[in-house]
Amino acid sequence: MTLDIDKSVKPNLVDKLPELSQVESNSFDAVYSAHNIEHLYPHEVPLALKAMHRVLKPDGFVILTCPDLQTIGERLASGDIETPLYTSSSGPISPIDMMYGFRPSMKRGNLYMAHHTGFTIKSLGKACVGSGFSKFFGLRRPKRYDLWALATKAQMSDEKIQELGKIYLTPV
Repeated sequence: MTLDIDKSVKPNLVDKLPELSQVESNSFDAVYSAHNIEHLYPHEVPLALKAMHRVLKPDGFVILTCPDLQTIGERLASGDIETPLYTSSSGPISPIDMMYGFRPSMKRGNLYMAHHTGFTIKSLGKACVGSGFSKFFGLRRPKRYDLWALATKAQMSDEKIQELGKIYLTPV
């Protein structure tokens, strides 16, 4: 099932973070949130993570991906904010796009693409655990400028969450 705030992408369910008000509690085995959390305002992040936690079954988990502010910050510190780092299917992506949102989409009126917050692996883990997740495992992909993380609803060993990470998180 797909869920999106933007009707034009034709999701199965139109809903939005941070509420997920149309999604029943304890109804999903997993939530995959790809480059969504950075579009929230900082005060909305705990609400969204709690909503994701709420919709998961007791043994469920969430996978989150988002830009890596640590890696982007290193590039920003060099003063080079507009040279593309890579080319996506939507076009070239520069550090300023990763910080504030994809400028071409916003220019066309899609302000859903604006970024209002950001994360390092440490801050993302703290946000997940602070929002009720029992365990967090994450990795940085500096060459891809992003973070991948897995947070579980149930308590588990470090070894078990690392096993899940090897299965569900993309390799560096």
